[in-house]
Amino acid sequence: MNRCCWGLTITLLAPALVASVGQGAVEPGREASTTAAAEYTGDGRLKFPERYREWVYLSSGLDMRYTAEGGNPRHSMFDNVFVDPRAYREFLRTGRWADGTVLVLEARGAAEKGSINQHGHYQTSEVMGVEVHVKDARRFQGGWAFVAFRSREPAEAIPQSADCYSCHREHGAVDTTFVQFYPTLREIAAR
Repeated sequence: MNRCCWGLTITLLAPALVASVGQGAVEPGREASTTAAAEYTGDGRLKFPERYREWVYLSSGLDMRYTAEGGNPRHSMFDNVFVDPRAYREFLRTGRWADGTVLVLEARGAAEKGSINQHGHYQTSEVMGVEVHVKDARRFQGGWAFVAFRSREPAEAIPQSADCYSCHREHGAVDTTFVQFYPTLREIAAR
């Protein structure tokens, strides 16, 4: 099953990536970086944001879709959104995303049966995809790009002709981002 651009398709990840992104505990004494989170290779591909699970958690969605059709009733998943700390602090200060902002959408499997759980869903250790929404006005037309990682290897931006760009332009609450789904930032965005 595939998914692209924050809710339209999911990219299944290579086993090495699945194993590595599932481990995200913050090491004691380690602080988040104050520099821009986006790093690129010499040929312009975005590097995988290795420590994104240490970033600021914004929200989770369960089985969200932005179109009426599609979906698999036998397959359920959570989307977790993280933002780099520098961009988060700037958003709190200004209500806007700074150039260099990196938002990460991590898709994880959802399960119902396990341990003592009798009702509801919980997230599994199965990472199904990692996508990035990055703001870089010098590199990308419109200032933003989407990148879907299939492994830990650097990846190219999804072409600007993809539906995710027009959807985000039309429906993004702040600067092409879906802040309307981030409860801790909604009030700031409204101001």
